[in-house]
Amino acid sequence: MAMMNPPAPVVLERIVRAALEEDIARGDLTTEATVAPETMGEATFGARESLVLSGLPVIETVFRLVDERVSVTAEAADGDRLGAGDVAARVKGPARSILMGERVALNFAQRMSGIASQARRYVDALPEGSSCRISDTRKTTPGLRALERYAVRCGGAHNHREDLGAAVLIKDNHIAACGGVRTAIERAKAYAPHTTRIECEVDTREQLVEALDAGADIILLDNFDDDACRDAVALAAGKAILEASGNVTLERIPKLAATGVHVISSGALTHSVRSVDLGLDWV
Repeated sequence: MAMMNPPAPVVLERIVRAALEEDIARGDLTTEATVAPETMGEATFGARESLVLSGLPVIETVFRLVDERVSVTAEAADGDRLGAGDVAARVKGPARSILMGERVALNFAQRMSGIASQARRYVDALPEGSSCRISDTRKTTPGLRALERYAVRCGGAHNHREDLGAAVLIKDNHIAACGGVRTAIERAKAYAPHTTRIECEVDTREQLVEALDAGADIILLDNFDDDACRDAVALAAGKAILEASGNVTLERIPKLAATGVHVISSGALTHSVRSVDLGLDWV
């Protein structure tokens, strides 16, 4: 199970402040016109379909920044499976402030819970007892990577490298630009800190052999079919961690994991998920 620690408060505040500025920098004309300043209110964040919850720290941050008088009480935990009708959290305080923060809080929680739900489906598709990891990629929404990767963890999956400075991952265009797999790996080994493992993407069996001979620590099998992945596992014989990526679907997960690869990475965990139906209902 992946570590589910949420992003640091300073990161949450930076992201949420930008969203609030986008939505309420000029105030809330409707709420100010219809709701008296002294009105108090209470509402619940509730699931309207089955989902895996993610986003409670963001909901809390939204309302704290809108108005510290609004209290947020969790009724569930991030990573929990909720059914239609289950309550995730309650908010209580000045009605105007609840209404002003509603949409921003929902936008974040609906998308994050959609990602967590997708990640959980992928993890659940692994064969029983499998040690294979499901991982995301860097195909995230610009500016929202910290939240989306947290949501992936809430779904039980793992994160790939955080950014370009976090790890060496030699891709096809690096190989093309420098002249070959071996050259790229040798240069990376000479340049990178001794604490850094070297990962190299390969498109063919020939490149796989070259990457193994050059001493890559991790090899990304790009768009290898199931038979090719099985052959790669036999060829590597434990000399490198093998990551399968490309053309990964939910239906393919069991067969792909059964080939013996160590990691299955998929951009679909973040780049094309559907926001789930999570709503705010006035009490």
